[in-house]
Amino acid sequence: MNYSAVIVAAGSSTRFGTGTNKMLYVFNDGTRVIDRTLKVFLEDDECTQINVVCNREVDSYLRDNVSDERIQLYPGGASRSESVLNGLSGCREEIVLVHDGARCFLEKDDLAAVKKAVSMDNGAILVGRMVDTVKLVKDGYVVSTVDRDTLKRAQTPQRFPRAELLRCYRQAGKDHYETTDEAGLFERYSTMKTVCVDSTGHNTKITFWDDVRGE
Repeated sequence: MNYSAVIVAAGSSTRFGTGTNKMLYVFNDGTRVIDRTLKVFLEDDECTQINVVCNREVDSYLRDNVSDERIQLYPGGASRSESVLNGLSGCREEIVLVHDGARCFLEKDDLAAVKKAVSMDNGAILVGRMVDTVKLVKDGYVVSTVDRDTLKRAQTPQRFPRAELLRCYRQAGKDHYETTDEAGLFERYSTMKTVCVDSTGHNTKITFWDDVRGE
């Protein structure tokens, strides 16, 4: 099934701590974060459209260095929700995958698993297992131990029917409700269920300098 991809790459990179845009960080092999993120989608024939939501610096880089007619560039918004909506509004396909631009280690098998898990009646998100023991803490003291088998770390891509995702985002805008991922919107505004797909790779979201050191 063909799909549109929305790549969210409009963050400020403040926590990266180098004074540079993390999307343009150069790895030892000469590729940049945004290059690696786009590669897995560019190599997927079912991805007919890639809407990259970004700031001026990333926009300029992509215009000068990446040539593929599937890529369209959209300006970032004041929040992640606004940024996603900017890219989502230009999507053509009935199915949309939203992916963090900073998750440049996404593997093809994980992308395929998310695509396979979803239908027009539900959504699907990539998740990571909790490997540490998790504590519920209040005022600096341990209250209890949480069963980690009931917890998952939400990742991207997250795949949903475009029309339903648009409806949820527009309702969230009216309510001034902000969320950090699309699954959060579906929890609040949709009756559709969201399937969890376990990631087989590390699929790290680059946030801090330590996330790329040594790569």
